[in-house]
Amino acid sequence: MTPKRKQRLMLVSLMLAGVGVAAALGVNAFRDNIMLFHSPSDVVAGNVAAGTPFRIGGMVVEGSVARDQNSLEVNFQLTDLGQSVAVSFDGILPDLFREGQGIVALGSIDSSGKFTATEVLAKHDENYMPLEVADALERAGNMPGTEATFKNKTTVSP
Repeated sequence: MTPKRKQRLMLVSLMLAGVGVAAALGVNAFRDNIMLFHSPSDVVAGNVAAGTPFRIGGMVVEGSVARDQNSLEVNFQLTDLGQSVAVSFDGILPDLFREGQGIVALGSIDSSGKFTATEVLAKHDENYMPLEVADALERAGNMPGTEATFKNKTTVSP
């Protein structure tokens, strides 16, 4: 092999190694910053490690919202109509937050099973439900408004 060929081979090898290192660093950065979505049923089943940040979505259980009178802390239950998870949030809730509506919360779960939210996102109108929440409710077989009736007979049921 001529010296010129050796030099080109070395240059191509270094370029490939550099691209490989850059790709490995990029994949590692994505893995560290990804935030997955889980339903309350996934959390209760133990599919989420304590301390790992993730998004949880579902419906706020009627009558479960408890506000602390001396701070901005709010505690409530979140359900996919199959399982429920206790959620704690210290901050200002969105104006559209209320019982019986779908929300998505960002945060992590502690070893006792309580989800501590850092951010709460509420739907923007009465017909919208976040896609992840709708999928979780549908998987649990509890999607509200999925029955179709015709002449007082239910034709499609979840």
